[in-house]
Amino acid sequence: MICEKEYKKRRDKLSKKLDKNSVTVLYSAEHQTRSNDTEYPYRQNSNFYYLCGFTESNSALVFVKKNKKTEVYLFVQEKDEKLELWHGKRLGEIEAKKRFLVNEVFVIKNFNTKLKEFLENKSVLYFDFNLQYNKVKVIKRYSKNLATYKNIALLVNKMRLVKSKSEIAIIKKALEITKEAHHSLMKMHKNTKSEYELQADVEYVFKKNGAYSDAYTSIIASGNAANTLHYIDNDKALEDGSLILVDAGCEYKYYASDITRTIPVNGKFTKAQKELYEMVLEVQLKIIKRIKPNAQRSALQLYAVKLLTKGMLKLGILKGNVKKLIKKELYKKYYPHGIGHWMGIDVHDECPYKYANGTEIPLQRGMLLTIEPGIYIDENDTTVPQKYRGIGIRIEDDILVTKNGCKNLSAGIAKSVKDVESLYSSL
Repeated sequence: MICEKEYKKRRDKLSKKLDKNSVTVLYSAEHQTRSNDTEYPYRQNSNFYYLCGFTESNSALVFVKKNKKTEVYLFVQEKDEKLELWHGKRLGEIEAKKRFLVNEVFVIKNFNTKLKEFLENKSVLYFDFNLQYNKVKVIKRYSKNLATYKNIALLVNKMRLVKSKSEIAIIKKALEITKEAHHSLMKMHKNTKSEYELQADVEYVFKKNGAYSDAYTSIIASGNAANTLHYIDNDKALEDGSLILVDAGCEYKYYASDITRTIPVNGKFTKAQKELYEMVLEVQLKIIKRIKPNAQRSALQLYAVKLLTKGMLKLGILKGNVKKLIKKELYKKYYPHGIGHWMGIDVHDECPYKYANGTEIPLQRGMLLTIEPGIYIDENDTTVPQKYRGIGIRIEDDILVTKNGCKNLSAGIAKSVKDVESLYSSL
């Protein structure tokens, strides 16, 4: 768990980055309509949660900075027995004052009045430029005389790049749950007939272990469906002799995990499947070895491209010269995506990859990223050997940058051919 002192430390750190005579407004997420009068399960805005840990809707966090002094105010829903009967208990103003280490707590119905007061004699207003228009209208109504608007998301996203010990501990827990889910699937899929049965098993394990939800819609792609990168139909029948690409991770206490494994339907890789799989796995292992402080993500990408291109040449998937194939980007037909992304409160954390001046941000201790090389060969691609057609493979792990190198936080999830086949045969 993340304690209130850590949230306050984050707010204090942000306060130092804010301009003098400024007001900063962060809103909670809005409820999202599913259809008519039903809604999707509520999920808090990531930056709002990062700064205060409050999970209720219809709330706001405000920083008011005069010279060097900053005061922080939290706005919450007032207690209402009738509404709470329908929608659940609210923390309320009194309990919020006891819990949160802010200067003051107000009820949200007074937000507009207080905002107008806060904005008097201020020159800068920070808010998220992706904010819903109805809220932008409100804050701009009271800030017409301000000289400058700035995007608060840029500052908070940069802070989220380096994870604290508490954050890492939560992500490790998420990965423990995700490990159980993947291993359960590896063991049980011989008794199932469809992708959606596998999805149900994975997500059952998530829920059973207290995970809020999946961190993203699970991808259970068998056969040629694995060559659709964001395949989420998950409705195909499993075919004996084919592979299943499983990209699934849970969200635990608002922190994501993101894991991909590719496994055989019948528990045994064919010779062709094994050749492709071990080529991708070797690339992944070599990339992970290069992760350390001051390494650049773009260099990891170039190295991945070089290794995968060489591997595809060796297997007869590509033909020609490595340098020319890379220069012409012909490898992209089979490897069209990046080597990985930041991960944290969001499965694709919105943290920046470059500084404001355009130079790349090097890896630093405490950063967490995925490493996920892959190869995708459509079943109708007649330019490659027939034995490889219809095979899609991706292997993805979650990597923490450490003081002198890195740690694979998901190393315990089976991925070698031997380990995957052994899990299947363990029943």
